[in-house]
Formats: sequence, structure tokens, C-alpha cells
Amino acid sequence: EFRDLRDWKQFHNPKDLATAISIESAELLENFLWKNASEIDAVVADSVQMEKIRDELADILIFCLSLAETTGVDLSTAIQRKLEKNAAKYPVDKARGSAKKYTEFK
Repeated sequence: EFRDLRDWKQFHNPKDLATAISIESAELLENFLWKNASEIDAVVADSVQMEKIRDELADILIFCLSLAETTGVDLSTAIQRKLEKNAAKYPVDKARGSAKKYTEFK
């Protein structure tokens, strides 16, 4: 409704929505750039900084939902399928407590 009231659907093609997701993701990352663990803890504890992070997360999700709607992707199904794929790639007995990529498992 927000988009439609402003007649913005005309600009929301898959390429531009994917580009917007990438840009908003970079803006989210900017909140953490060059910060060590204790500095990140301070960012998370700061209400002003967290408002910026919430805004960027919301922007990312809005564009993700818009892209799904535009392309006809059922996100519930897509998420379930991806979790099933990840479960096969990252079996509990090999992945538990590990940050390794599945290609590194023996």
C-alpha cells in the first residue's frame, strides 16, 4: 500500500529491487565497519545506533518482500526448502559448534 500510494511499483523491477537490497545491506554494514568486538557491543547498547540498525534491517526486509512479491516467490516455501538444503550440507554431527563451510567437512 505504501508503495502503491506513491506509484513506485513502476520502479520495482527485479534488478532494481535486488540492487536496493545490496545497497541497504551495505548501509547496514557501515554501522559495524572498522569496529572491534567491544566497539560493536557499544553500538548495540546505544539506542541511537540501534535505531539506525533497525531502519536498515527494515529497509532490507521491505525490499526482500517486494522482490518476492514481484517475482512470485513464496517466501515460506523458499525458506523451508533452503533450511532443508542447509540441513543436508551442515549435518549436526559435523557442524555443531563449527564455523566451517560445508566444503571443509571431511
